[in-house]
Amino acid sequence: MSTQTLPSAPPAATTAGGSRLPLLDVLRGAAILGTLMTNVWIFAAPGAEWGVLTGATGSPSFDSFPHALEAVLRLLANGKFLALLTVLFGVGLAIQYASAERRGQPWPGRYRWRALFLFFEGTVHFVLIFAWDVLMGYAVTALLVASLLTRSVKARNRVMWWLGGLHLALMLLFTAVLAGADGGAAGKVDDGVRELYAHGGWDEQIAFRLENALALRMEPVLTFPLLVFLFLLGVRLFRAGAFGPDATGRRIRSRLLAWGLGLGLPISVLSSLAGPELFLLDRYIGGPLTALGYLGLTGFLLDRVRRPGPLLTGLTSVGRTALSGYVLQNLLCMLAAYGIGLGLTERLGDDWHPWWVIALWTVVCAILMLGSSLWLRRFSHGPLEQVQRWALRR
Repeated sequence: MSTQTLPSAPPAATTAGGSRLPLLDVLRGAAILGTLMTNVWIFAAPGAEWGVLTGATGSPSFDSFPHALEAVLRLLANGKFLALLTVLFGVGLAIQYASAERRGQPWPGRYRWRALFLFFEGTVHFVLIFAWDVLMGYAVTALLVASLLTRSVKARNRVMWWLGGLHLALMLLFTAVLAGADGGAAGKVDDGVRELYAHGGWDEQIAFRLENALALRMEPVLTFPLLVFLFLLGVRLFRAGAFGPDATGRRIRSRLLAWGLGLGLPISVLSSLAGPELFLLDRYIGGPLTALGYLGLTGFLLDRVRRPGPLLTGLTSVGRTALSGYVLQNLLCMLAAYGIGLGLTERLGDDWHPWWVIALWTVVCAILMLGSSLWLRRFSHGPLEQVQRWALRR
């Protein structure tokens, strides 16, 4: 694997010895499209990005079939694929460390520049496209975890479990605070914010993000312990052989499937049904656990595929162009939902909800899978991945 690769999009999912691991590309592609399944409801909600902070994106309801379908889709995606993507970032970091070690290169060395460039890309993405960007948080986390890779296994495990416990304690504390708070204003978005995303200009939306950057950037700050935990977990799983096609990999994935879905999904379901006050338990506790189950389930299914079809090929292509796909999917949703583009949120509203949102997700997924497959026929990396390589060579 080339050491020019950034943690966001390794061009080849490989072992420490350099052999390819197809499962990693498939997982990365599934994580990108699954993250879109969460974000698409944000684009389609009143107040869009700001609506998340006020609860305007809604809570699960089963009073009709359309509402029940939406609730199930959101439940299956909320926090799960984002956590999976975070674990895979840790895997990518472990791969790059192994590559540098094989080549006798210093570590972190030039990797710091890669992480800083990723932070720059995330900042541009946050300002111009989507307030709930994950790249900035990943870049900061990568800088810390990269230094931890030079420490002993015992030291890394101590940091991982200590931060995991801290995250669990914080989420329980915040949940208790939310449960005891007055929720009378929940679900209400200021008319000016609704108007901004329905009819405002792009420059106005950019100004709004910058003015409210502290609130909109709060998630990676509050969940930083979880980010570090999942990065280190990805490193640990990779070094244990969890992504290999051998018996060891299958055994680890079977355990992840059983424990992840067995613990994570019940937590997510119960916390979702209990009400929006337990949102944090679903997204930040049930989500990461279920993500490990998704990892095991994907591996279980891939082990039984004898002939790759269009779906598997598309997921693999999206996984190999993950950074480009992540930014492009948010750009397409912005142009489809906001008033600066088609304005579907305002035009279709509740009359076609949730069908038009599901259709938007389906269309964007198809564009990403087809577009990335065609792109990789001529190029070895995605567009933004090539920009990264060019910039870092200079």
